[in-house]
Amino acid sequence: MFIKLATPTLFLLAAMAGPAVAADPLPDAIAAPGESVVLSVHAEGAQVYECKAAADSKLAWAFREPVATLLSEGKTVGRHYAGPNWELADGSAVVGKAIGNAPGATAADIPWLKLEVASRRGSGTLTPVTTVQRINTHGGKLEGSCDKAGEFKSAPYSADYVFLKKG
Repeated sequence: MFIKLATPTLFLLAAMAGPAVAADPLPDAIAAPGESVVLSVHAEGAQVYECKAAADSKLAWAFREPVATLLSEGKTVGRHYAGPNWELADGSAVVGKAIGNAPGATAADIPWLKLEVASRRGSGTLTPVTTVQRINTHGGKLEGSCDKAGEFKSAPYSADYVFLKKG
């Protein structure tokens, strides 16, 4: 009887212990074999969309930019914004270019991404970074129609960003 009750309790405690890290191997499209982790942070923010005419001339929401706070152990360590840019409090920053993606866990979650560092500035933690992965996404997709070109709307999201270097 004790074992039957203890096992679910242990799983519950393990689930509540802390932020999730991808336990399973990452999808091939965003994996970075041979690279090592420089920094892993959690992001809380919004994906910002703009109402624009699509190719068929109908109005639709188009992704514009992310706006997020980067957190480590509950403390703000930087920010994430259009570019896409990641900038840390130590002055180091990188700009990424998406080179791979995989679906989020649900239809409401933005995709997981693999981004190649296209440029960097400043000197600090992000200086050696060559690849950025966006994983464990939650939310961020915007549903529904838009009625007025130029309108903006945001969808809250969270994700983990893993900064990697070669070797």
